[in-house]
Amino acid sequence: MIRNVVVGKLREGVDLAEVQPGLDAIAALDSPGCLARRVGTDLRLREQPWDFAITNDWADEASYRAYDLDEEHNRIRRELFAPLCEQIVRVQFEVPDSP
Repeated sequence: MIRNVVVGKLREGVDLAEVQPGLDAIAALDSPGCLARRVGTDLRLREQPWDFAITNDWADEASYRAYDLDEEHNRIRRELFAPLCEQIVRVQFEVPDSP
């Protein structure tokens, strides 16, 4: 399984609530091979620069790559996240099968 983790930092002056439509759009995507998806804004329990997170679990690398190239996914990135975000970082890693 491949886990994709995304965290984002909003631009100065952008209200945290403004990112919710983008998170909702990501959560609503019907993506073949997606085993689990979670989105949310930071609870501000600790001082840190990140404002939201998205996690996706993928059956395999091919499923993740299809999602990464998906037209609707990229529209959401471009139209709903890019104008609001100062920085977005991503990491993908393999999650081994449990024993």
